[in-house]
Amino acid sequence: MAEQFFASNGFPCPTLRNPADHYLRTINKDFDVDIEQGFDGKTSTEEAINILIQSYKSSNHFQQVQKQVAEICQQKGGDLEKGSQANFITQCLVLTRRSFVNMYRDLGYYWLRLAIYIALCLCVGTIFYDIGSTFGSIQARGAMLMFVGAFLTFMAIGGFPSFVEDMKIFGRERFNGHYGVSAFVVGNTFSSIPYLLIISLIPGAIAYYMVGLQKSFEHFACFALLLFVTMMLVESLMMIVASIVPDFLMGIITGAGIQGVMMLNGGFFRLPKDLPKPFWRYPMYYIAFHKYANEGFYKNEFEGLTFPNDQAAGPSTITGEEILRSIWQVQMGYSKWVDLAILFGMVIVYRLMFLGIIKTTEKSVPIIKALLVGTPKHSS
Repeated sequence: MAEQFFASNGFPCPTLRNPADHYLRTINKDFDVDIEQGFDGKTSTEEAINILIQSYKSSNHFQQVQKQVAEICQQKGGDLEKGSQANFITQCLVLTRRSFVNMYRDLGYYWLRLAIYIALCLCVGTIFYDIGSTFGSIQARGAMLMFVGAFLTFMAIGGFPSFVEDMKIFGRERFNGHYGVSAFVVGNTFSSIPYLLIISLIPGAIAYYMVGLQKSFEHFACFALLLFVTMMLVESLMMIVASIVPDFLMGIITGAGIQGVMMLNGGFFRLPKDLPKPFWRYPMYYIAFHKYANEGFYKNEFEGLTFPNDQAAGPSTITGEEILRSIWQVQMGYSKWVDLAILFGMVIVYRLMFLGIIKTTEKSVPIIKALLVGTPKHSS
């Protein structure tokens, strides 16, 4: 009956082709590129779907199905129980596992970045090796921490091509109603966490201990967490860019430009009080995540330390707290853990922005709903 139905509407199954494949290719948007002109050279996939829908609605079989559904509903005393896809938790678990496997298999997604990060941290460690606690080490510590918080996280743009491919796959699968936008965002987020932890801990430990920063476990844990959450934040930013600018080259340029602007007014190249107040100090300084990353790194390192004061005037020593206030102009009204919490909050905000963008820009055509009139609908 299916073969007769498709043939009677102008879509006969070609010789030696599996009929099931033929039916799916006729109504599946994934194959638009292959059959843009349709099987008769004139009909597009969208038109083929509409033809089949209208033909089915006008058929005797459709009328019989509608009558049977009405009778069953009357017997049950109400609507039929709605069917559904896999629940949200199952969708998230499956997508997380699949994304995790894809990241593992893709050499350039994280493994190449890990190698580059190790090489960069070895460079940082040898250049700033055993930095000591002299007065000159104050500027060196600040430069080293800024490099870690800004330029290492900047390398996250290297994963942009993979982000674009993920978006293409999501677009096709979402178009066919396989899963929801929220499940995709959750799966993508959780699958990246183990890899980000690896590239935060291993290269971070190399740089941290070679330079000779504060050696307590709490200080290193805070350092690694700040590096981890900043990398996650940059990846979230690049996912937003990938959802708006799907072109590889333009997306990388756009993401690099955004990060460059944030880096410029993050509190190192130009101290906070020296930033022009219109726009750069308010609001850009407080929007740039580098502000909170630098503050967290500086507080984590300088608090509790004492340095000899080589300046002619003043006491013979200078504390880390005084350095934070006078040299780096860091806001001291809250702790480094608050800076870390703000960065985590920005990750959530960026991911929600990513979700909102793809939710509003997705193209959803209710093909299945139209074909299955009177039967259970797919949930989104």
